[in-house]
Amino acid sequence: MRKLLHLDTSIRVANSVSRQLSAALVDQLKTTSEATDIIYRDLAANPLPHLTDVVFTSFGSTDVSALSPKQQAEVHESNKALDEFMAADTIVIGVAFYNFSIPSSLKAWIDRVIVSGKTFSVDTNGMIGLAGGKRVIVAIARSGVYSKGSPYEQCEHAENYLRDIFSVIGINDLEVVIAEGLAFGPEASAAALQKAKSDIDTISGLGS
Repeated sequence: MRKLLHLDTSIRVANSVSRQLSAALVDQLKTTSEATDIIYRDLAANPLPHLTDVVFTSFGSTDVSALSPKQQAEVHESNKALDEFMAADTIVIGVAFYNFSIPSSLKAWIDRVIVSGKTFSVDTNGMIGLAGGKRVIVAIARSGVYSKGSPYEQCEHAENYLRDIFSVIGINDLEVVIAEGLAFGPEASAAALQKAKSDIDTISGLGS
C-alpha cells in the first residue's frame, strides 16, 4: 500500500484556495491509485513549535531521559513529523503565500524533516540527499502574480525556496500547481482556480 502525507498551511478554513487545491490533488491521486494510506496534518490548526535547541540537539541523540516531560513531548512530536515524512511515498502540500513566502508553520515542519544524517548527509563534495525516492506535489495559492516574466517575479520566495530546500534532501523534481492573481476580482480568481484544477487533472496516481 502506498502512503501519502497531506499537509495544509492556510490560516483560513473557509474559502482557502490552497486547501481546495491540496484536497483536489489528494482526490486525484486516490482515484488513480489502487491503494492509498493517507496521513493528514493541518499545520495551521495544529502547528509544530518553532525549532528549539532541545529539538535540534535531539536529532543526534536517542537519549531524552535528562529532558523534562514537556521537552520530551516536544521531541516526540518532532520525531513523529519526521517519521511521517520518512514513511510517505508521496507528500502533498497546500501552501498559502504570505508576505512573499511560505507560512511559518510550514517552515517549522520543514525544520523537522531537513535533518542531517536522516534526510541528507554531508561529505567533502557537499550535501547528499537521502530522500530522493519521494514524490512531492505542492499547491500554491497567491493573491498577486509572481510567475516568470511578471513585474513581481523577484518577490517569489515560496516556490523557489521549496524547490531549493527539497533539493537538499534529493527531491529535485518538485511538482508545483499554482493559482495566482486571486485578488484581481471574481473572474480572474475563478479562471486561476479553474486552470489550477485543470493542471491537477493531468497528474498521475501513486501506483499500486
